[in-house]
Amino acid sequence: MSDRPSLRIVRRQAKCPICGKPVEAAHRPFCSKRCADIDLGRWLNESYRVPAHERPADDGDDED
Repeated sequence: MSDRPSLRIVRRQAKCPICGKPVEAAHRPFCSKRCADIDLGRWLNESYRVPAHERPADDGDDED
C-alpha cells in the first residue's frame, strides 16, 4: 500500500452565467430557456464586445 493519502475528486456544480442559479442539463450552460434567450439577445444587440484600439488609417505611404 502507498503512504500517500487518497485524492478525492470534487465536482463543482456549474452556475448559470446570467443569474447564478445551478445549470440545467436541458439548457446547458444556462439554467433555463429564459437565461439562454437573454444571452442570445445580448449577442444580437452586440453587447458582448472585445475592446480594440484601432490605429488611424495611413494615407497610402506604403503603396507605389
